[in-house]
Amino acid sequence: MKYTNFIFSNSFRLFSILLMGIMLSAGENLYAQATDIVTYAAPEGAKLNDTYSVMVRQNNGDWQLVPSYNVMVDEVAGTNHNVRNCSMAYFDFAGTVDVKVIYNKGTVDKAQVRPLSYDIKHSVNGNEITFQLDCSRNLSIEVNGDIFNNLQLFANPIDTYRPTSKDLKRLKKDSNYIYFAPGYHKIDRLTVGTNQTVYVSGGAIVDGEIVVDHADNAKVLGRGMIYPYRKKGLIVSHSSNVKIDGIFTTQTTVSDSHDVSLNNVKVMSYYGWGDGFNVFSSTNVAYTHVFARTSDDCSSIYASRGEHHGGCRNIMMEDAVLWADVAHPFTVGLHGDAKRPDTIEDLFYKNVDVLDMKEKQIDYQGVFAIIAGDNNTVRNVTFENIRIENFREGKLFDIRVANNKKYCAAPGLAIENINFNNISYNGDRAELSLIIGYNESRKVKGVHFKNLVINGEVIYDKMPGKPGWYKTSDMASIFIGEHVEDVTFEK
Repeated sequence: MKYTNFIFSNSFRLFSILLMGIMLSAGENLYAQATDIVTYAAPEGAKLNDTYSVMVRQNNGDWQLVPSYNVMVDEVAGTNHNVRNCSMAYFDFAGTVDVKVIYNKGTVDKAQVRPLSYDIKHSVNGNEITFQLDCSRNLSIEVNGDIFNNLQLFANPIDTYRPTSKDLKRLKKDSNYIYFAPGYHKIDRLTVGTNQTVYVSGGAIVDGEIVVDHADNAKVLGRGMIYPYRKKGLIVSHSSNVKIDGIFTTQTTVSDSHDVSLNNVKVMSYYGWGDGFNVFSSTNVAYTHVFARTSDDCSSIYASRGEHHGGCRNIMMEDAVLWADVAHPFTVGLHGDAKRPDTIEDLFYKNVDVLDMKEKQIDYQGVFAIIAGDNNTVRNVTFENIRIENFREGKLFDIRVANNKKYCAAPGLAIENINFNNISYNGDRAELSLIIGYNESRKVKGVHFKNLVINGEVIYDKMPGKPGWYKTSDMASIFIGEHVEDVTFEK
């Protein structure tokens, strides 16, 4: 299918210039907007979920309805994956906004608005939950303890990339500007090239994949959904100087690329191996204000694998909310090229809330899973200001040079200089954490904990209540095995 620079609703229908003019003249009516609130009507063909009704207002004005979409998540029960329906809603705002969430399936006996660290005060009246927001937040609203049929609510900042009617009149002549208007667009794959911009409007659903491939200076922007009812949604491959902003999708992958930024991107997956934010063989990749609820790893950083070649450097994630229905919130280092050793280095994670994790397989547990395989070296990794809520199953730390024969052709070479600063966990389900090297030539060297807080207690060498014959790691339920050097705990 040949793509034109403007794509409107109803699956690839190409409108005449006359009809385009009509659409552009009515441009501001495509959105419902109060002074500092923008809501988007659901397009015809969208799958909605009636469990919750969401409304927003400002300054005690009229309530505006926000559509609740049906999205899917993965619940592992026993040994089976079960796809569960979940609700998702989004709007944009500036200033302060009142939010009302109505639970349409009964009475609200109890409710949570998470992450808990945001300390969002809310009130419950019958089947209504109300609260205020004064900044952009990615939230989970849970009624009566149900974490699957919950509401994922994305309160976005105002979209500064949204084109005006005047902009659209000009941009219709630009072959490098691809515009998805509000509506339902079923596609197979759209390939984005050099100097091209794709804008997915709020109220648009692109049912398919968007791929930035062998491109420089490319952008995928907007407030809409790239939500395929199949694997993957947004891919960046062999590209540079790429900006992704504001999109909701199932999965993003960055491979063989450099200088890529992803801001205010939300991902939710439900299928096997549905990682959230993958990075392969890439440099200078930045994630800011992102959300991931995934059916596999939320954030994964690997070296060579398949068609991807080389290590990873300078990867940053800041201001994130992660929820791993399966596998890890963070995982680093497992995959590489055993014949041509790679290095994964200079990774920085800051200000992250981990809402949940569930993983029974011992080899794949760990909120923080740094497992070097395939002759990889992993070094210079910092986690700072990470808050972990009470997850369902798993361990906190899994730091190993290992040979996972299911996925690796060799053990890793080394793990060096791993820093955990201001890490807090509140819960009672963490299993035994591991720090283990492989042999005398394949060690873990330098794992440093500063202000590790478990259920309100700081873990450090001279902490109160620690018997003198205990290792400090015993107080954090961390097993430090052989071929490990220089593990420290400081206040």
